[in-house]
Amino acid sequence: MYQTVWIEGSSVFMIQQNLLPFQFEIYECKTYFDTCMAITDMTIRGAGAIGAAAGYAMAQAFLQFRDDDERAVRVREARQDIEHTRPTARNLFYAVERVYHAGLISPESAVVESQKVAQKDASDSKIIGELGSGLFNKKANILTHCNAGWLAFVDYGTALAPIYLAAKQGKEVFVYVDETRPRNQGGKLTAWELHNNNIPHVIIPDNSAATLMAQGKIDLVIVGADRIAANGDVANKIGTLGRAILANEYNIPFYVAAPTSTIDINCPTGKEIPIEERNPDEVLYQWGIDSNGNPIQVRICSPGSEALNLAFDVTPAKYITGIITEKGIVKAHHQSIKTIMD
Repeated sequence: MYQTVWIEGSSVFMIQQNLLPFQFEIYECKTYFDTCMAITDMTIRGAGAIGAAAGYAMAQAFLQFRDDDERAVRVREARQDIEHTRPTARNLFYAVERVYHAGLISPESAVVESQKVAQKDASDSKIIGELGSGLFNKKANILTHCNAGWLAFVDYGTALAPIYLAAKQGKEVFVYVDETRPRNQGGKLTAWELHNNNIPHVIIPDNSAATLMAQGKIDLVIVGADRIAANGDVANKIGTLGRAILANEYNIPFYVAAPTSTIDINCPTGKEIPIEERNPDEVLYQWGIDSNGNPIQVRICSPGSEALNLAFDVTPAKYITGIITEKGIVKAHHQSIKTIMD
């Protein structure tokens, strides 16, 4: 059983998510900058996995510049490089902060702290699964968006963790998997996870959710988060806001599953959350495999057109039924969040 990311010596190893679901390979990052690039190009992705990888990258920098005369300067520069990889992801900044301060003691302390960050991510996800599974009736049809399974964290996941545990408990769960354009994390990663765990599911186009809700086919929506503001507003993969508005219209519970490390208590509202804008090619082109199993990229949009590729949107707290954290299920409200963060 693999974790998504780990450190051995001075190298960071991770599952190469850009090759899934067609190929399963482990990717080695020998330097902190290699790990930065892996985060940027989405070789590794998902809130918790990004955080763990960033923590390991920070530890790599301390190891890499151990004997450098300008060690302090280079490590600070490395921290800036790491923090610029995915600006919306709160777990990244949380991990880097912890590992950086540990590294000021010694490079070995940085490595130990990075491993603690990763271990906590996995244990928090397990608890989220235990708490979240209680939200499902004996039979439940669930809509997900993007991927917040074990691939998106060090292990277990958040949005999918309750589904996995509910199935083990004998509950009859069925998952509608948003394809999640433009990177198709749902169609590629969530579906791959569910298939390998024998969870009944079907991939749906992103624009199908409203019809399925209107037909009464969805009982509950559960998604992950990349950053949660102090008032309960949630930044998550683009398209999440639309699912929340639809769920509100059809009186369907809408839950966010995320560890408290995703909460940015210093960010007052969602308006202050930085939204990453990614390469337009992710919209204009798609990756797949040819008949021989070789990776192939094809343009799927008008050759004369450009694209706008916002990676995330912000869902206001008023649309969120509750936030499932390792400290309990709380309301998306400033006072509730403050209580679990104190």
